[in-house]
Amino acid sequence: MFVFLSKVLDLLLAPLTWALLLVAAGWGVRRWRRLSLGLRLAGLGVLYAFSTEPVANGLQNLVEAGVEGTYRPEVTYDAVIVLGGMVDADATERSGLPEYTLAVERILRGYELVRDGRARQVLLSAGTLDPRPEALVEADILARQLRLWGVEPEKVVVERRSRNTRENAVESARLIRERGWERLLLVTSSAHMPRALGTFEAVGLKPDTLPVDVRARAWHLRWGMVWQPRASHLSQSTDALRELFGRLVYRLRGWT
Repeated sequence: MFVFLSKVLDLLLAPLTWALLLVAAGWGVRRWRRLSLGLRLAGLGVLYAFSTEPVANGLQNLVEAGVEGTYRPEVTYDAVIVLGGMVDADATERSGLPEYTLAVERILRGYELVRDGRARQVLLSAGTLDPRPEALVEADILARQLRLWGVEPEKVVVERRSRNTRENAVESARLIRERGWERLLLVTSSAHMPRALGTFEAVGLKPDTLPVDVRARAWHLRWGMVWQPRASHLSQSTDALRELFGRLVYRLRGWT
């Protein structure tokens, strides 16, 4: 139920949803012309603002603020834990090949660590929200990718039950304790790392961290192109808002 509700809340946290609701409300009160015009303009203003680079980059800087890795190159880790969220399952199903999102650096860093002997094994923690029996499971796709890159099958451990960050931690902890791993390295996106680390710590694990997929840019305020709205900026703003709200929910539920 929580997973379902979280996806509904994701929709409500999107600036595009806010803009559409404001415009719809404006049309709904057409008899009050000033109010109607104000609501519609507010909707357009919200859509424009969150579609610009300064707002999107500002939110991205906020969610990545203070994130520093504790990875120690001199340590050989028992396992590197790679969290899912980088596979486009629908596109993969259509093409028959792994299709990745911007977070693909998670699996790239995991592969490099195992390849270079910095980690003895890799734990892939990623399930699916698709209820169909034939639905692709992200961890399986990633495991196949690692094998294609030459990683020995015995070095790859698959956790395919988790559907969110909380379940990533719970299911990973079970496998980690079964295998007696102690030196752990957690790999996920920089924006996701604070919530992910807090969740793993809440289940009794103390992994080192390697944040990847850094998207925040240094501030170089420019005129002209920077103020033009872009769908990519709107998507970035939405992702950042969802992460901020996710941190709040996890803290209130005692998961971090």
